[in-house]
Amino acid sequence: MKPMLPTLSFLPPKHGDWLYEIKYDGFRGMLEWTKDNSFLWSRNGNDLLPQFPELKRFLNDKQDEVSDILPLILDGEITLLENEHKANFGQLQIRGRMKTKQKIEEASLIRPAKYLVFDLLSKNGVTTKNIPYTKRKEMLLSICKQFGFSLNPAVGVESTIQYIPPIQHYQSIYETMKSSMSEGIVAKKANSLWEAGKRTTSWIKIKNWKTVSCFLTAYDQSNGFFYVGVYKDHDIFSLGNFINGIDAETKSALRNTIIGNSQNKKGDIFYIHPSICIDLYYIEWNGEQQLREPYFNVIRFDLHPSDCTYEQFLITDAAFPKEITITHPEKILWQQDSVTKLDFLRYLRKCSPMMLPFLKNRPLTLIRSPHGEFGESFYQKNRPESAPEYVDSYFHESNEMIVCNDLNTLMWLGNQLAIEFHIPFRTFNSQYVSEIVFDLDPPSREEFHLAIKASLILKKVLDSFSLTSFVKLSGNKGMQVYIPLPNDTFTWEETRMFTEFVAQFMITYDPTSFTIERLKKNRNGKLYFDYIQHAEGKTIVAPYSVRNHSKGLIAAPIFWHEINDHLNPANFTIKNVTERMNKLGDPFSAFFSSKENQPFSETLQMIKEGRLL
Repeated sequence: MKPMLPTLSFLPPKHGDWLYEIKYDGFRGMLEWTKDNSFLWSRNGNDLLPQFPELKRFLNDKQDEVSDILPLILDGEITLLENEHKANFGQLQIRGRMKTKQKIEEASLIRPAKYLVFDLLSKNGVTTKNIPYTKRKEMLLSICKQFGFSLNPAVGVESTIQYIPPIQHYQSIYETMKSSMSEGIVAKKANSLWEAGKRTTSWIKIKNWKTVSCFLTAYDQSNGFFYVGVYKDHDIFSLGNFINGIDAETKSALRNTIIGNSQNKKGDIFYIHPSICIDLYYIEWNGEQQLREPYFNVIRFDLHPSDCTYEQFLITDAAFPKEITITHPEKILWQQDSVTKLDFLRYLRKCSPMMLPFLKNRPLTLIRSPHGEFGESFYQKNRPESAPEYVDSYFHESNEMIVCNDLNTLMWLGNQLAIEFHIPFRTFNSQYVSEIVFDLDPPSREEFHLAIKASLILKKVLDSFSLTSFVKLSGNKGMQVYIPLPNDTFTWEETRMFTEFVAQFMITYDPTSFTIERLKKNRNGKLYFDYIQHAEGKTIVAPYSVRNHSKGLIAAPIFWHEINDHLNPANFTIKNVTERMNKLGDPFSAFFSSKENQPFSETLQMIKEGRLL
């Protein structure tokens, strides 16, 4: 069966009954699941399942459970999720090109793919193609509920098959698409039937286009491609080439202009001095010299080539909220790597989907550094009178404290050069503790090996209680270990019982390496195992926050398997952490989904009864 294909549009449908789904950037795949075998058919009729053994394992685990409804055909997208609304197509392509079974298997364990289902084509071998879309979605949702498939896309949950829910209101899903940097939206007519192999107007795709103002640099008469670039300092930075979106008349005019005014010719390519400015749509830029899916928009007669700069391209590429006007993007904040304010803001935008859940409903303690490492820093908690209306706040003891619940606020704070984000261990709307955090603080960066040692011992302790834990670098010289807790459940007194027990265990287990002595002068070169900081009114640096005093290093989440003697906090710069997120994903992706399954009550009971480790 060939897939049903949506028609591209630049606007949502105006009339009729429509529902909307986030469009994920992956490999389209129709899952044929029988009692004897399973296949994931690509648009070209190839079986993708051998490239994704994690999906095969999931199907095998569920085989007996779902046998009563087999054979089953589902339609969906195989993806590598960055966040719940965005997939990473570049890394998926790398995965798809892997040849050896060993590499494929290793990749499936390091960063498992998710199969996002959006349609049901057959159940018990009976076709559903003549059933309206809304009814097919109801049937699909019922199957997902019955067999424990995730009811929405989520990076950190174990379910490999995940349901894409439909949304009724376009504006709501449009805002989600923009803030999460999704690939786009698919509008689906509520009563549409399945049309195999047809590009239909019953499904409309609206892409999340970015726009770049650039100038033409060349034309290739052998294939009809135009080449474009922007100025980076005084040199031309290439953004690759394009052919789509341009009508015949405009194409002819541009081709003739370039050929008639070319500086030189190499083979079939005519080169021209920058003089013609255009706007291009594109989906994504991976840092290399080619835009993804470039699409001609318009000739910009109002622009001069000098207006088309690399800096302006970086600003528009970051997809900052339209409410934010970036000021002084060129300002150098940290001398190492010459990190600019724009670099910092682009980093903040990139990690916003991972960072914002930890900031939500928590009064912030900010460290603002208007001149980066070259000037003084100061704390800020209170919401300034000059703050925009969208900046939320929380009143505490007559103080109006800043709360960052959305992208606009995060980027506004970043533009104010709030570099460090420190958060309490609970939200303002709950008296209960959200998570436990142990701070592993060695005397200096040179003794970081003590933090490595402490973290691995602590991991064994937590594993012995079957507690799920996460680890991050402090962004300075230490590490911090997190234990997520069920919401609205445990008090400070209960968590203190646990943290005191663990701290006493650690210093008893290795008294020559660890201490709970608060005075630095009395620690004698040992690692300070800080459990006292986990208390009401105290804060800790948020995951992914930049640290100003450490020359712009990151309080970066890492995977437990990365902890070894080669781990070096100095490597976790803005540039490197951005690359890590792209390649490896988010080590804290399962943080919130793990909360409700933590056996913390049982752990406390074991401690009370002395049934320990």
